[in-house]
Amino acid sequence: MKSVAAAVGVSTSTVSNAYNKPDQLSADVRERVFAAARELGYSGPHAAARTLRSRRAGAIGLLLTEQLSFAFSDPFAVGLLAGLSEVAEGTRTGLLLIPLPRYEPGADEETMRESVETVRHAVVDGVVGYCIDAGHPALEVISQRGLPFAHTDDHLAAGRRVVIDEVEAMRGLGKYLARLGHTHVAMVVDSGRASTAPHEITDATTLYNNAQLRMQGLREGLGANARLTLVSGGHNSVESGIAAAALALDRRDRPTAIAAGGDVLAFGVIEAMRRRGLEAGRDISVTGFDDIPGAETVGLTTVRQPIRDKGRLLGRMLLDPTYTEDRVALPTKLVIRSSTGPVRS
Repeated sequence: MKSVAAAVGVSTSTVSNAYNKPDQLSADVRERVFAAARELGYSGPHAAARTLRSRRAGAIGLLLTEQLSFAFSDPFAVGLLAGLSEVAEGTRTGLLLIPLPRYEPGADEETMRESVETVRHAVVDGVVGYCIDAGHPALEVISQRGLPFAHTDDHLAAGRRVVIDEVEAMRGLGKYLARLGHTHVAMVVDSGRASTAPHEITDATTLYNNAQLRMQGLREGLGANARLTLVSGGHNSVESGIAAAALALDRRDRPTAIAAGGDVLAFGVIEAMRRRGLEAGRDISVTGFDDIPGAETVGLTTVRQPIRDKGRLLGRMLLDPTYTEDRVALPTKLVIRSSTGPVRS
């Protein structure tokens, strides 16, 4: 910067203003500064140095324990990001996506260390957490750095939060299925692991917290005499739903209803049924959760939650100094469509 200033015959503050406060200089002075900078190979103020001076990165981070592509392919993640981005745009704030490995007993130490370092060096002013395991070492780094933190889970002690009553939402769906006469139900869940091998889950504590709460609510709604089987085919995807549904559908004691932990998984269940000549709502009832785009098209009975509003409120918690709520509970609604019906005699 000093070299550019000397070449043009101006002060270093004038060179700085050419990049940071161009309205304070005439067009002629700005052009002479830029011309000298190009000739000397100077590309402008260093971004990291500017951040250190201003103490503001101009970006917030989104932590997700999924592959990065999940943020662009999963309809729930897309809706959450859309709401978050709306608020970020209004404050000219960028968004940094930070994928993390899941934290569980036996997790690879080197992988976890790398994830912690990623969060430690992320140039952000605050962090949004999406599906983060309690006890994840990245949370300690956020606390050590003093970063504002907002998320969607009541099981995390720190930070502000936007939540729904997962248990009550699924309890209502369970009661609805019970009224239809369903006492043998399979629940298809996201195992949080990249595997399409269908398997029955006997230890629910390995699941994401929201899946555990939805299972609890469904069990309570169905009643003590109902039989509930937990199955998974891997991550939250149509393919996983197909794989998990195959395990439930090809049994001799086939369930009369399949409740999916998310609409994407439910789409897979419906496809698996179609391949076997079965119709949702007639032969077996199928339900989802979220009411994402596409749920209405296939006639899916599901629990609607305000996904985009979640993203907006998380953004306001980090970026709007006038927003003071630390915990917001959003409403849900059971949306009944053609994919459910009474148990066939």
